[in-house]
Amino acid sequence: MINRREWLALSASGFGTALLAADRPEPQDDAVVHLGPDGVWPSQPPPGCPFAPSNSIRGLAFTGRQASYTNADTWYPSWASDGAMYSPWTDGEVNGVRNSSGGEQATTSCAKITGDDPLHLTVTYIGAFPGAPKPYGGRYPCGSLVHNGIWYYGTYCLLETKGLGLNWDVLGPFVGFRTSTDYGQTWTDTPHTPANPLFGEPEKIGGPVKLGVPHFVDFGRNMQHSPDGYAYLVCHGAVADDPEPRPANLSWITADQIYLARVKPSIQTINDRSAYEFYGGRAQGGKPIGVRDLARTEPLFEWNNRCGCVTATYNPALRKYLMCVTDGRNTVSKFNTFVLEADAVTGPRRMPPGTCGDLPWGALAHLGLARAYALQCDMPKARAAYQGFLTLWKEADPDIPILKEAKAEYAKLQ
Repeated sequence: MINRREWLALSASGFGTALLAADRPEPQDDAVVHLGPDGVWPSQPPPGCPFAPSNSIRGLAFTGRQASYTNADTWYPSWASDGAMYSPWTDGEVNGVRNSSGGEQATTSCAKITGDDPLHLTVTYIGAFPGAPKPYGGRYPCGSLVHNGIWYYGTYCLLETKGLGLNWDVLGPFVGFRTSTDYGQTWTDTPHTPANPLFGEPEKIGGPVKLGVPHFVDFGRNMQHSPDGYAYLVCHGAVADDPEPRPANLSWITADQIYLARVKPSIQTINDRSAYEFYGGRAQGGKPIGVRDLARTEPLFEWNNRCGCVTATYNPALRKYLMCVTDGRNTVSKFNTFVLEADAVTGPRRMPPGTCGDLPWGALAHLGLARAYALQCDMPKARAAYQGFLTLWKEADPDIPILKEAKAEYAKLQ
């Protein structure tokens, strides 16, 4: 049986319930998701999928059980040794406190999550921290880890190209980690800046990034399931010689490759590039290779114009590493999401049948953007983004909590 907090971690990463045995429909090319009455995700991988099918997980089902706690986003909970979870958040409101990570006055917030039932949790606002994004337009939370009483909180930067109608379509650098030794009450800022980031990429604004928007692999309470004591980071990126670049080719939610790094977490190492080791491919016989030079890193896998934001969780009940990748396409339409499983953090990865396809989460990008514009007091853009969300969800059940919230927020802007 999956531990209760591990179940929540799976839910936060975008996972439903793994099915170990089920009859699956025949694959259909470029299928669009319509969940069946049993909640099973019926879509199939498109042609050219680079992953072998899973021989142990037969599919994914959504239970329909959910709870709504805030109207903020960008949550990446980390289960600490004190039994609570701690998470970044932004672009919304928690306990009556509003926060936005866009603009010159960007801030990122944090919260404490308590409770053993994922449907009955308590979310408590802790505080906010300023983080200037210049020369970029926004600075957002990403990798977050609480280990041995130390909270490591990462941020990254974004740009939005004017006139295209896209959502933060240019990915900037991962800046570095600020740290806290009192669960977020006070912070020591990272020594790095957007102009001088931890990993030294990109070389120029709009240039390629490999270690984009890193997220810590979730190893459970206080990293208890780490295979070697290291903290691992999964990241998305792209390279300069892209054979088929697309609009928003590398953004917060679009990419071509997935990368992996690891570090022994401490206040001394977390912002020291030389302390990191990067995945460098496999030696003869299949053993993974670690490299210290970022220029020599190789992707865990690549799927051109099909990758994007990546999270990963180790599930001890299944003894599997579960990875969720979301490709945001053009950042404002339907998103494509796929789930992979592996026996080791370095792979190889396999795709359970029926875990790749369009989901309505892309519409939520409009809602997140609307809330961010509202927080920045840019009401014309906020109204346009709310209208985009409500148009995409016009046929949705009117009793869905997030839809009711969006309608109420939009009404206040009229």
